[in-house]
Amino acid sequence: MKNTNIADAIANVVLEEFAKWPAKRKPLKRSEGKQEWVPLSGIFTINSTGMKCLPQNKINQAQGNTLHDWHAEILVIRSFNRFLLEECFALVTAAKTSSDFIRLRNPEEITISHPPANCTCTAQKLLVRGDASMELTIAAQEDSTPWNLPSTSKQVRSHQSLLDGRSYFSQLGTIRRKPSRPDAPPTLSKSCSDKLALKQCTSLLSSVASIIISPENLYIKSLVIPKSQMCESACNRAFSVSGRLAPLKNKILDKPWIGGYQFSPFLVLPTSLEFTFSRRRELLSSGSLVPSNLASFSTINGSGTLIGGTLQGRKQFSLKGYVRNTSTESLLNAATYFELKQCDSLINRRAIKSMVRGVLGGNLSERGWVPNLGGEEWPLHYSL
Repeated sequence: MKNTNIADAIANVVLEEFAKWPAKRKPLKRSEGKQEWVPLSGIFTINSTGMKCLPQNKINQAQGNTLHDWHAEILVIRSFNRFLLEECFALVTAAKTSSDFIRLRNPEEITISHPPANCTCTAQKLLVRGDASMELTIAAQEDSTPWNLPSTSKQVRSHQSLLDGRSYFSQLGTIRRKPSRPDAPPTLSKSCSDKLALKQCTSLLSSVASIIISPENLYIKSLVIPKSQMCESACNRAFSVSGRLAPLKNKILDKPWIGGYQFSPFLVLPTSLEFTFSRRRELLSSGSLVPSNLASFSTINGSGTLIGGTLQGRKQFSLKGYVRNTSTESLLNAATYFELKQCDSLINRRAIKSMVRGVLGGNLSERGWVPNLGGEEWPLHYSL
């Protein structure tokens, strides 16, 4: 009961914050009477909605100007990282003398730590994709007979067939891709379950933020999801030390992690609250539903809306849509995104990601985590 009360309180904060958003950032009631629905996720004061990712054949066109993955759970983490970078920039440029969220460890070093011991991530629609959702997927089928697996006569399966969406639901504990619908353009973007499992080891920080911010106190403490979408055995399998990540324990004992990194499994807590614009809420009212194409985000520093992974009102893949992040440009010394991700400051992070991906890949080891490559050479600084 105590955990449920805590989960409801956390979820309520996110729902109340969303209620303050302007109508242009919320799902619409279409002229034909159909109601749009969308997921909602939040990290304390940071909220986001969204349910999209970029097809693999479009990755090369993104050039750092269009997001590869803007599902709600991922967009809220991106927003959180943007917020932290803005706080860093404000401190080092003396725009602010102090921050409630970060502190400078050493005046000569741009190395930041986050005072609170833990972060709580709450989501009003989470884990309907990936390994943590497979029991729910099976239960939703008219025929729950496991689908036939693809032929294994070839020594190496194609990259596409190595990553399944919701298909082959007899296979549990595997890495899965987005989107789950078989009629959608194929992607190599991993499911939110897989990405959140990895975040238990790398923290909520992105690669860019990890260069200047310590991951030590930036691990998710608890994950809040609706009771209707929670399967305890699936969550344990996807995230806990007794599930698919169990081999990590021995690997860490053999080679302890450094640099503030740790294996920090979060608690998964159920909430009785439902998001107003969730698919489940609308289905109960017997309404006609369509998914919203909006992906909105909000932090205490600002808000915005994405369509197709690009800021609303800007053309997808166009440099005219490029928004300069002066905080990033001033703090990072790299010409391209690829060069940035290969810098020495990320050696520990890369080693940990490789180890965890190898565990998640099961029998395929790290080969099971097919990289979503393409367009890494885009410049960090554009002359517009």
